[in-house]
Amino acid sequence: MAKKKATKKTAKKAVAKKATKKPAAKKAASREPLVVASKVKAYVKSKGLMTASDSLEAISAKIYAMLDEATERTTANRRSTLKPQDL
Repeated sequence: MAKKKATKKTAKKAVAKKATKKPAAKKAASREPLVVASKVKAYVKSKGLMTASDSLEAISAKIYAMLDEATERTTANRRSTLKPQDL
């Protein structure tokens, strides 16, 4: 019976290790999307084209980069409000 208890403990440890690995993978994932996927897909479709599944992540990445540059410009100009001219 001692062996059964030991295997249950090791099984619980293995489950606990797996649970801790999954959140770490989420941290490595990209940021939260800033675009509405259905709207982007509808716009691209209106142009007679199709949208690849990974293109939405690329669009969000570009928007993040634009916003990062705009916030740097805003703080360099000693303002706390991001304006269209910062983009």
